[in-house]
Amino acid sequence: MFSNEADHRRLVERARQALAPDVFDFYAGGAGDETTLAANETAWRGVRLRPRVLRDVSRIDSRVRVLGRELPAPVGVAPVGYQTLAHPEGEVAMALGARRAGALLTVSSRSSRRIEEIAAEADPWWFQAYVLRDRGLTRELVRRAAAAGATAIVLTGDTPYLGRRRRDRDAGLIPDEMFGVNLGPGFDRALAEQAPDVTYADVVALRDVSGLPVVVKGVLRGDDALECVAAGAAGVWVSNHGGRQLDGAVATAEALPEVADAVGDAAEVYADGGVRTGVDVLRALALGARMVFVGRPALWCLAVGGADAVTAGLTELADALTRAMGLAGTATTAEITRGLARAHPGTTVEE
Repeated sequence: MFSNEADHRRLVERARQALAPDVFDFYAGGAGDETTLAANETAWRGVRLRPRVLRDVSRIDSRVRVLGRELPAPVGVAPVGYQTLAHPEGEVAMALGARRAGALLTVSSRSSRRIEEIAAEADPWWFQAYVLRDRGLTRELVRRAAAAGATAIVLTGDTPYLGRRRRDRDAGLIPDEMFGVNLGPGFDRALAEQAPDVTYADVVALRDVSGLPVVVKGVLRGDDALECVAAGAAGVWVSNHGGRQLDGAVATAEALPEVADAVGDAAEVYADGGVRTGVDVLRALALGARMVFVGRPALWCLAVGGADAVTAGLTELADALTRAMGLAGTATTAEITRGLARAHPGTTVEE
């Protein structure tokens, strides 16, 4: 599924056939003219690798340490909402599939199964939080996630308003019972929408409420990354929300080096957006990411085969990274340094 771009295209087509058209478009679509959505994938193709030779790569070690925990590979699952649209077991099946693959799971606060149900099958996992207009709801969700075993809170910072997605045709696709599965009875849907007045102060607030490290997701600029770290963020997640927010925003592969350079060793840096193959993962690590997350590809696996397909897809992606590492002359993730990549023709990213 992830050995090359052609395999990924076949996976997408299988998912298209498995899903109702409005559901497929809900997941697949981007904002505006979808220029950022398309750029996310093509920008990785523009990152050229400079492989090393005559290195002992008889043993490849893809392990990485993320927020103090060792993972078998630098590949995780990004938060995707309302997964029961794709599979009856939704996020529970995604959690099981990720756990069996040894992949870090990020659970969306817009999940369509209860946090506690998902947590029963997840290990390890983070909880993605929107700051809602009713901040009391936010605090309650975060407390529940921490109590259920989440090891970090991911604050999504790029959604003060929702991007206009032209492929979203059915306003009733997300009924109240799905939207509010974790909000309790009698919730006010308007107050459960994202708040437009989120600031860096919310990083501290979420850390204090949860007692967990906070990662800020949706960062595309070096100066914003530094502000996040100054506010207490343990990690910065480079993302443009899969091209679903501001159309015309910079692609992840283009933003990643600036963010990584700005942050340095002050915090961990992660990335998502358009990662489709093991070589893409290698490119992201060479540009400064500690690990990458995949959203739509994991969702397509869920749609075509439930938990088993999620496990198979994530395992194949990790294996494809291992193969790419060997071909690049890097035996460990620590050896994937900035000099391995050339982000633009004629320009080498310095060590």
